[in-house]
Amino acid sequence: MKETMLDASFVQEMIEVSSNLYRLGWDERNGGNISYLLTEREVSRYIDVSNEGRTVPMKFDASELAGHYFIVTGSGKYFKNTAKAPSINLGVIRIGDSGDNYDIIWGFEDGGFATSELPTHLMNHMERLKADPDHRVIMHCHATNLIAMTFTHSLEENMFSKTLWEMCTECIVVFPEGVGIIPWIVPGTNEIGEATAKRMKDVRVVLWPHHGVFGAGATIDETFGLIETAEKAAEVYSIVCAQGGKRQTITDKQLQDLADAFGVTPRKGILQL
Repeated sequence: MKETMLDASFVQEMIEVSSNLYRLGWDERNGGNISYLLTEREVSRYIDVSNEGRTVPMKFDASELAGHYFIVTGSGKYFKNTAKAPSINLGVIRIGDSGDNYDIIWGFEDGGFATSELPTHLMNHMERLKADPDHRVIMHCHATNLIAMTFTHSLEENMFSKTLWEMCTECIVVFPEGVGIIPWIVPGTNEIGEATAKRMKDVRVVLWPHHGVFGAGATIDETFGLIETAEKAAEVYSIVCAQGGKRQTITDKQLQDLADAFGVTPRKGILQL
């Protein structure tokens, strides 16, 4: 029996991670979005890529990504419905040659479209591909404790990053470059995409204060795990604050020892040694 798109590993990964993000409460209603860069070979195994499908205009120049394929979550779609109706809630798109439109070549069967945050995703894919040729995934979600922390903690990046590193031993190993933080900006605009992409030049996690988090990685698992680790640290921070604050912590020397042991380089200016 010929395999269909629903048999594709990348579709199954999108279903699984969407379900997990909803289960964790990080993507309520139609909150959050994911885009996953694919090769033509991966896509053509399941469908005829010469099919142009529906063409959708974009108010953004993505010509750097012309001809590239992505599987993306849909605008207005609920993550809780992805598993039971993947061909409605997910779509495979190809960026047009002009860079200002995309073709839907699979999915969005109810007439839907890619996430309204697509320009933001594409801007960040472009930046991360410059920094990491293995980059493939952008994931946006509303991680509860990270959002809460943006209300109570200084939004200075070095201070925020160090607090996260101090909360869980693995943090400095998972994101030694720390986190990026942009000002509050209306979502769905090119402005928020540009601000996020500017920080994505140097980091893989960018916080949108009082809103959520943008993460980047080479795989779905890596990107989810990156956000998951930062969110766990933020949860521990919330619990520590509720218990009256720190009496002891991981010291700067211990954080550097961790970095040395795992062969990572912490962002300069955070550790005071």
